[in-house]
Amino acid sequence: MENYLITGSKAYWRTIISLFLGSFVTFALLYCTQPLIPVFSKEMNIQPAYSSLTVSFATASLAIFMIIMSWLSDSKGRKKIMVMSLLGSSILAIMLPLFSNFYIILGIRALQGALLAGFPAIAMAYISEEFDHATAGLVMGIYISGNTVGGLAGRIIVSFITDFFSWRIALEFIGLLSFACAIWFLFNLPVSQNFMPRKQSVKKTLQLLAENIKNPKLLLIYIMGFLLMGSFVTMYNYISYPLMAPPYQFSQAAVGCIFFVYLMGTFSSTFMGKMADKHGSPKVLIVGIPIMMLGCLMTLVCSIYLKIIGLAFFTFGFFGCHSVASSWIGKTATNSKAHASSLYLLFYYTGSSCLGTIGGQFLLWRGWHGVTLLIGIALLFAIIIAANLLYKENFKASCKNY
Repeated sequence: MENYLITGSKAYWRTIISLFLGSFVTFALLYCTQPLIPVFSKEMNIQPAYSSLTVSFATASLAIFMIIMSWLSDSKGRKKIMVMSLLGSSILAIMLPLFSNFYIILGIRALQGALLAGFPAIAMAYISEEFDHATAGLVMGIYISGNTVGGLAGRIIVSFITDFFSWRIALEFIGLLSFACAIWFLFNLPVSQNFMPRKQSVKKTLQLLAENIKNPKLLLIYIMGFLLMGSFVTMYNYISYPLMAPPYQFSQAAVGCIFFVYLMGTFSSTFMGKMADKHGSPKVLIVGIPIMMLGCLMTLVCSIYLKIIGLAFFTFGFFGCHSVASSWIGKTATNSKAHASSLYLLFYYTGSSCLGTIGGQFLLWRGWHGVTLLIGIALLFAIIIAANLLYKENFKASCKNY
């Protein structure tokens, strides 16, 4: 019998706060170089697509090592791997500003991404194992709101400190803050109660991965994660270029303030997670993805106010959809939830790396219109997938009623 955390207990809230802080650290570190893409581009005289590799190398490495870290967690335990992930990546963040060579910076970012891989997939599995399924959507939403706050804080802090001091001091501060959060996580996250460590051969791991990826429903959710995250990262990788150019000519700090729209994601991830628990995941996705598309189209207008409102819509839709898709994986997977979650995040961050880098070429090709074209195509495919999943859910339900 599962020993779920009692809703409202001290252990329950300590666990949620720990997961929130772990999520905060992961996304603050993962995307702390995103607002610096124009800075690296100018200071090191490189194209936007190359400058964006400071983000893409970290997300690509994270995607690759996600499955390896999940495999390790099956034998070493959930908490040990998550603690190693947060502490190791924080130490690398403190070291990063000490180097000037762009290739060394990319190498450190890749290593940082590999270590950060030990948190997201395992945290999702931890939630599905330690919390009752009736509250899993809400808890996943709170956890993902940590993604929002971490991404927001990392970008804004880096932008402001860079404007007033330098990008080196900015990244050093983020590293020290992350290290402090990692120490708190170490002493406050309860050890898993519903998980027994088990050694698993590489062959067995590959078999479990194959079983999950052969599940048609899971595969569609994985592809959706690729498209949604790819669209989101592409938007925020390059939105600073038109904003720092005429007629706006925003400063680095002013561009950083744009990231306050991430607060929309803090609300939407929890709200849409609850809606998915009540109305079903496909119905919520059918609403969330068009909201993203509307927001993307609004960034094409000249008015800065409408651009910001468009970013808010886009961000609201993305974090809500990600929350729904993430919790849906845990509910759908029948074999090894950790592997199912790691596969989702493998697709998710591969989308970030691929579309996030390709977006730089679209920016050179047609400016901001080219970037929104790439995002629009990706979201169109995501809507088609969501509609397909909704049709299958409705067909299955009608067959049961019949």
